[in-house]
Amino acid sequence: METTTLIKKDVRSILISQPEPENGKSPFTSLAEKYNIKLDFRPFIEVVGIDNKAFRKQRINILEHSAIIFTSRNAIVYFFQICEEMRITMPAEMKYFCKSEAIALYLQKFIQYRKRKVFFGNGKMDDFFNLLKKHKKDLKFLLPSSDVAQGLISNFLGENEFDYNKAIFYRTVASDLSDLENIFYDMIVFFSPSGLKSLYENFPGFQQNETRIAAFGNSTAEAVAEQGLRLDVKAPVPGAPSMTMAIEQYIKLVRKK
Repeated sequence: METTTLIKKDVRSILISQPEPENGKSPFTSLAEKYNIKLDFRPFIEVVGIDNKAFRKQRINILEHSAIIFTSRNAIVYFFQICEEMRITMPAEMKYFCKSEAIALYLQKFIQYRKRKVFFGNGKMDDFFNLLKKHKKDLKFLLPSSDVAQGLISNFLGENEFDYNKAIFYRTVASDLSDLENIFYDMIVFFSPSGLKSLYENFPGFQQNETRIAAFGNSTAEAVAEQGLRLDVKAPVPGAPSMTMAIEQYIKLVRKK
C-alpha cells in the first residue's frame, strides 16, 4: 500500500469503477463485509462497436488475411458484427489465435468451432507469443483492436516481423454517470486511465477534497497525477499485489489514527 498525505477520516463507502461480477462474488465484497463498508460497483467506461462506414475508412480487407488474433471477447463480438454488416463470411480455412481457452471457446457463438482451426494459449502473454511464433510462416494476421489497447501485441508482431495489420473494431467511451452527481464516496477505485477520463467528462469540476483515490497499475496512477489528484492507495506494490490488499492496509492504517 502506498499513500501520500494520510486523510484521517474513516473509509465507510467505496465505489468500484467496474461492473459488478455476474456471480456476485468478488474480493471487494469480502473486504466490505469484513470492515462493514458500503460497496457499490459502477462501470465508468463502456465498449461500443464502430459501424462499417468507420471500418471502411481504415482500408482493411478482412479476407486478405489468413489468421485472426483475438485477445478478448469484445474483439470477437465486434469483429463478427462488422463481418455481418459487411456480409463477409469467414472461409473454412481461416485460422484463429486466441489468448486463452476461455476466449477460444467463446468463438462457438460465431463459428462451427469443431470444424475450424482454432489455437489458444494459457492466458499468459509469453505463452501466447510463443504460440504465434510457431505459426508465423506463410500467414497474414489481422489483429482486431480497440482504440486504446493492443500496444503490447502489435509491438510484438512488429518487432518479430510478422505479416499483419491492426484494425479498430470497437472503442471505449465514457458511461453516463450523471445520477452520481450528488452521491459521495469515501473512496473511488480506478483500474485504467479511461476511468479517470470518464470521471472528468461527467464531472468537469470534480473536487477530490477528502475522497480517497485508489489506482491499479502504473498508467492509472500516472493519470491520477496528471489530473492533479492525490493518490491515496496504489497497487500492485510490494506487500500488496492486489487492489483489495492495498485498500485493506489503508483501512487498517486509518482506523489506527
